[in-house]
Amino acid sequence: MNLNTLRQDIPAGLVVFLVALPLCLGIAQASGLPPFAGLLTGVIGGLLVTSLSPSRFAVSGPAAGLVTIVVASIQTLGSFSAFLTALILAGVLQCLFGLLRAGRFISLVPGSVIKGMLAAIGILLIMQQIPVALGATGDAELVSLVKGDFLFSLSAMIVAGIGLAILWLWTTPMVKSVKVLSWIPGPLIAVLFGCMATLFGERLFPDLPRIALPTFDSLSALAAELETPDWLAWQNPSVWMVAVTLALVASLETLLSQEALKKLRPQHPAPSPNKEMFAQGVGNLTAGFLGAMPITAVIVRSSVNVSACAQTKLSILIHGVLLLICGLWFSDLLNAIPLASLAAVLLYTGYKLATPRLFIEQFRTGTQQYIPFLATIGGILVFGMLAGIGIGIATQILCSIYKSHRNALQLTRYDDHYVLRFQQNLTFMHNPKLQGLLAEIPENSTVIVDNDNAEYMDPDIKAVLRDFGENAGERGIRLSQWPVAMK
Repeated sequence: MNLNTLRQDIPAGLVVFLVALPLCLGIAQASGLPPFAGLLTGVIGGLLVTSLSPSRFAVSGPAAGLVTIVVASIQTLGSFSAFLTALILAGVLQCLFGLLRAGRFISLVPGSVIKGMLAAIGILLIMQQIPVALGATGDAELVSLVKGDFLFSLSAMIVAGIGLAILWLWTTPMVKSVKVLSWIPGPLIAVLFGCMATLFGERLFPDLPRIALPTFDSLSALAAELETPDWLAWQNPSVWMVAVTLALVASLETLLSQEALKKLRPQHPAPSPNKEMFAQGVGNLTAGFLGAMPITAVIVRSSVNVSACAQTKLSILIHGVLLLICGLWFSDLLNAIPLASLAAVLLYTGYKLATPRLFIEQFRTGTQQYIPFLATIGGILVFGMLAGIGIGIATQILCSIYKSHRNALQLTRYDDHYVLRFQQNLTFMHNPKLQGLLAEIPENSTVIVDNDNAEYMDPDIKAVLRDFGENAGERGIRLSQWPVAMK
């Protein structure tokens, strides 16, 4: 660390803090948890995980991708304290993943499944936040809009709508071309507008629901606010299922963020995915003990850190300290933030995860990619995150087997000569395809077999070839380079 890195790390840390603040509050609110839990998660990710992480630029904290898992898990387990027990177990599992060097297995997850998972998370996030943007104050769901038992709030709709307009405006070339504005995060402007609406526009925007952060006048007050785990909940099998789901999805999102970060800012040597998983495990273990939310490395905040020209981990540590200061001493100021503004930020985040362009790109890649992509989305929406990922992987395996099966054998005609090519190793599953191709060969022709790419042929395949070869003479078919010996 030197003066030059300080000059870049301090502004970068401030920018990351401004981006992370509304996201920490909004993700906690969307998860049905106190906003302070979101700030606490950002502090743990910014200070503890950063200290252990091998990456200089990866920012960890609460992730929008885990909101739906948190909500569903708390509903399944019946309490936040039981969920914290599952989070502790998930942290232990992540530490074990790191020690067992399981990070290398990230390459086995198909890209179509990963993109489907992110798109499904975006869709679920949008479905969850639409009622909030329309004025819901409780746990209203999207289905209540269809039933008609929903009370709309014009004030919330206006604030959320203007917030979305600001977020869109901040992506346009007009704003990006202004250097000063490009340094100010769009989510911060959207939240600041919401604050102005609550503080100075009470007549125009009456009864806007706001976040509710507690104030702390002593350490005992802070300790009283922290939720404690339900230590007896480990006996519940559902707790273990939630723990496995959290560990797998949080690890997957972290490692995906690392892969994306490599393209934005390569590090030499590249950060170890196993050390990163161990660091995330320690973070989630701590979050479970202190009553916080699940932690992952988040690509949005990490990319902001890189674009702000951060040089060392100091920028992330600064962002963590600023989140801690806000949570402890500026809660009154943060309580002016309306829920509709946070809903706008999360709606926009969900849109970026499930952008129509992603669907178009997947359809253009062909059936082998978009069928598993859609299967993953459908599986997650209907059955949940872990089951949906499993359905996506299974669908991708079936599609790959089918595609491989279709291209394993090829028959080409040259006048009265037929070349039968074996493109890969053949098993009994290729029997129908082989028999069909051999049936196309007419009498009085020459058959040449090219089997250089087939190092293994199943006995059933050899039996089909042998039967054809034994009857070839009767049909006037001449065989060349036949891969099996005749009796």
